[in-house]
Amino acid sequence: MRILIDECLDWRLCRVLTEHYCASVNQMHWGGLSNGMLLQRAETEFDVFITGDTNLMFQQNLTRFSIAVIVLEA
Repeated sequence: MRILIDECLDWRLCRVLTEHYCASVNQMHWGGLSNGMLLQRAETEFDVFITGDTNLMFQQNLTRFSIAVIVLEA
């Protein structure tokens, strides 16, 4: 599985996802993109997007993207 970690999360989260390919938004040089543009790019290269942005589901219609979105809440 290909996993993308949002820039609002620590990129070191990839270290615990050892069974999967994992990259951060910053590693992909996608930092600063709007959420819509980020999800558009991510869905072409990744299966899962992990974020800490609890407002994402209110800002975007997630059903229009073909990528799973996981929101981590602390």
